[in-house]
Amino acid sequence: MFLGTHLQKLDDKGRLILPAKFREELSPGLVLTRGQENCLTLFPTTEFEAEHERIQNAPKTNKEARDYQRVFLSAAFADQPDKQGRITVPNILRQYASLDREVAVIGMGNRVEIWDSPTWDNYLVGAQQAFAEREDEVIPGVI
Repeated sequence: MFLGTHLQKLDDKGRLILPAKFREELSPGLVLTRGQENCLTLFPTTEFEAEHERIQNAPKTNKEARDYQRVFLSAAFADQPDKQGRITVPNILRQYASLDREVAVIGMGNRVEIWDSPTWDNYLVGAQQAFAEREDEVIPGVI
């Protein structure tokens, strides 16, 4: 399970050293793609395959489903961390997420999000307040 916030740096070649706690689960392989709120989403290969199966089951006649599939899959890149636990973040994804040097690597349970660090900080200010004030159920059975 991926948990916590880890502040990392991209090197000049667009490589990211994965947090040590994440490396073992990601060592067999991973897929990196666009995520919501202009972050990147990183899946272990097995989780990506399950996600792919879910989105492939969406109706082909639904334009929103097709649009989602196109955006999600057109920038998906398979990778395997090197011996130092590094992955390369392709330029198209660095541009999408406005990644510069400082990044926040966020554990999301079955997946990981990669944010530009200042963007994550700005997002978190509003999201934390909304979380603290939440009165209605957002996730059935949880909140």
